[in-house]
Amino acid sequence: MAFLAGPRLLDWASSPPHLQFNKFVLTGYRPASSGSGCLRSLFYMHNELGNIYTHGSVLYHLFMCHKGGSPVYTRLLALDMCGVCLINTLGALPIIHCTLACRPWLRPAALLGYTLLSGVAGWRALTAPSTSARLRAFGWQAGARLLVFGARGAGLGSGAPGSLRCYLRMDALALLGGLVNVARLPERWVPGRFDYWGNSHQIMHLLSVGSILQLHAGVVPDLLWAARHTCLPD
Repeated sequence: MAFLAGPRLLDWASSPPHLQFNKFVLTGYRPASSGSGCLRSLFYMHNELGNIYTHGSVLYHLFMCHKGGSPVYTRLLALDMCGVCLINTLGALPIIHCTLACRPWLRPAALLGYTLLSGVAGWRALTAPSTSARLRAFGWQAGARLLVFGARGAGLGSGAPGSLRCYLRMDALALLGGLVNVARLPERWVPGRFDYWGNSHQIMHLLSVGSILQLHAGVVPDLLWAARHTCLPD
């Protein structure tokens, strides 16, 4: 992946203020670059390279050092938050659909309610002043999903056997990733050692991938179950 000679990298104190969001990553910051310079950074070592290659949406990490500065960075962050919100929204809708498959009077209201709640959560994440505030914003969606999981676990909802365990692991991995990112672990313990590899943001990305795989493992059998299942009359 990294085989080109890159520009002289910056330390934390010399990096642009809008990129100084993790004071425990001390080195490896790219200088302000043109669009082509940002693309070129796909092929030389710097402290965002691991984030670029472990992220489902690379635009934020790839172009965050653009010479347009803070305005460009803010738009990229907003785009990234929209992607997270969409995943949280679209991933949960089939879960709600299957859980309430035998409650047709409740299902449309639940789907609409979760969609509206996701809109509020997305707006709060877009306007959040910090990483921890963004995590709390998405907590609204997580809380709603837990209510759905609780209904299924209590026998008030339906679905494929085993899918609920996948969904619980899904949200556990996502929550763990968010907490690791907010806590800045492990780089908080040894500042500078994890500048390039193994820092909290990369760990969050990998846990997010695991979370999405658990979503897939639960939703596919759920949808197959819903296609075959016949609800008993009330």
